Amino acid sequence: MDNFSFRKFLQTYLEVWRNSSLTDIKEMISKDYQAREISNGELADFGYKEAITGWEQGFTYAKQEGHKWDVNAVSIIPLRQDEVMAILSATLIMNGKKLDNVSLFFQTFKRNENNDWKLIRSYIEAGVPNENLKKLQFNEKGF
Repeated sequence: MDNFSFRKFLQTYLEVWRNSSLTDIKEMISKDYQAREISNGELADFGYKEAITGWEQGFTYAKQEGHKWDVNAVSIIPLRQDEVMAILSATLIMNGKKLDNVSLFFQTFKRNENNDWKLIRSYIEAGVPNENLKKLQFNEKGF
């Protein structure tokens, strides 16, 4: 895996998100995108079209209300050749304060034949308390 190429892409992806740029985010998501989200105990599966509608609603709301996105990479996991999972946390900053909950995004990106990285899959856990991010553990023995 070309670590530099992916990290550069991820920085751009996070900036696009922070700037609520629907035009740019559309270009970064595969047309074959598949996702699953858990919100308030409810499960929803969706694809590219529904995802773009969701991004549009979220970006429009943030812009209209003057809110900012707080989105950060928690971890990067190489999965296969030219395929990487990024674990991201995202919430809004409203009136200078972060919301009490974040959404955790387990997003899989794949480099395509044009050498471009595209988001191909997501698993999303919405409504995770902020303080739980401090408790994240990786590579723990004894589980």
